[in-house]
Amino acid sequence: MARSHVLLGAGDTTAELSIRRIGIADLKDALRSGLADFNAMPTHAMFLCLIYPVVGLLLARLAFGYSVLPLLYPLATGFALLGPLAALGLYELSRRRELGEPTSVTHAFDVLQSSSIGGIVALGLLLMAIFGIWIAIANALYIADFGYGTPVSIAAFLHDVLTTSAGWHLVVVGNLIGFLFAVVVLAMSAVSFPLMLDRDVGAAVALMTSIRAVIRNPAVMALWGLIVAALLFLGSLPLFIGLTVVMPVLGHATWHLYRKLVVSDGAPRPTLRVEEKGKRSAVDFPAVLFPWAK
Repeated sequence: MARSHVLLGAGDTTAELSIRRIGIADLKDALRSGLADFNAMPTHAMFLCLIYPVVGLLLARLAFGYSVLPLLYPLATGFALLGPLAALGLYELSRRRELGEPTSVTHAFDVLQSSSIGGIVALGLLLMAIFGIWIAIANALYIADFGYGTPVSIAAFLHDVLTTSAGWHLVVVGNLIGFLFAVVVLAMSAVSFPLMLDRDVGAAVALMTSIRAVIRNPAVMALWGLIVAALLFLGSLPLFIGLTVVMPVLGHATWHLYRKLVVSDGAPRPTLRVEEKGKRSAVDFPAVLFPWAK
């Protein structure tokens, strides 16, 4: 029963989740709404995303200090594959602000007590596995082109990558494979994590709903993926510090994009586990907070 709930939530509700067709105007509106959320909750959002510049700097130190320079680029770009999981707290803050509920930083961690946490963890582990596979493939590509030796310097590494046929093979093939990984993760996570926070549907239903949303809106979702990639690239340029703004805006915007894409026609509401005099219980969110679920 527990395993079934992780995959399906309170029931198999795939058919009860309708997908809208959206346009470019909806992407602009989602970004505007994400920026509005960030402006209303800047301290919380920047606190939640502080890990990005910190991890970025750690990755750079690791590369420069421990001879794993060839993996710096795949580590930095592949880390974005985990973005949908890392933005869970941002989705929760946007959800609470939409409902007029308190949005202090502590409320961002309410996701850990959601009845959907099993599905969230399952899908999060899948994303982490995909990230690990990407790093392994990137490392194998480098070894195939340059062998097991490590670069003698940053200048020598850049020279090998940018001025040799083996280097250009690494760049072209590596980026093509990375693009495929990005497409897969976009399809898997476009709306899946916000959906599990909003409805008790389980990992399998959330995953299939996200894929359906991308298939129904291929051009618009492809543009969304390009926007995300471009903003992440710009945010990473000043030593990853810009991600403290880019990541929260994108995280909040993803919640609003989910709102535009998915229409719930009766999917079960999630519950929140709360501590009450040392006892844990499950409490339904009031139906009045979810008028669209009627």
